Amino acid sequence: MREVISIHIGQAGIQVGNSCWELYCLEHEIQPDGMMPSDTSVGVAHDAFNTFFSETGSGKHVPRAVCVDLEPTVIHEVRNGHYRQLFHPELLISGKEDAANNFARGHYTIGKEIVDLFLDRVRMLADNCTGLQGFLVFNAVGGGTGSGLGSLLLELLSVDYGKKSKLWFTIYPSPQVSTAVVEP
Repeated sequence: MREVISIHIGQAGIQVGNSCWELYCLEHEIQPDGMMPSDTSVGVAHDAFNTFFSETGSGKHVPRAVCVDLEPTVIHEVRNGHYRQLFHPELLISGKEDAANNFARGHYTIGKEIVDLFLDRVRMLADNCTGLQGFLVFNAVGGGTGSGLGSLLLELLSVDYGKKSKLWFTIYPSPQVSTAVVEP
């Protein structure tokens, strides 16, 4: 089987991830609680959604995804949102304070505090895969968590999973839209 682990970093990465998982559920007829309707035929498409979802013994489909943010607000929205029963609670990681649009805080100080927990959760997901193909990573580079912590996590993923593909979806800031854009 071929599996992919999705990683959502920072506010933008998690919000984009939420939209992606909603779309995956709609495409594969998975309900917001992770269950499939009883009238759904499971034929050939079964392998297709096992790329992104793992199936529990009770038939629930759980995303192979880790969401990480340095502050709890966006993770709290996922935990209380429409798809709250879809995600495994251990794979929603949040810190206590954000990086304040500062790359160095996300990469060197506050981000370092959450890295071990993140890597532990990724290893847990990877160990449950029979044929891990790689990672899909979602982040933004307009602040501190997505850019600072994101680059730190990419570096560590490259050390632990050097030969696995890492497909990075990065959102670039627009000075016309955001008031707190950290320009390079």
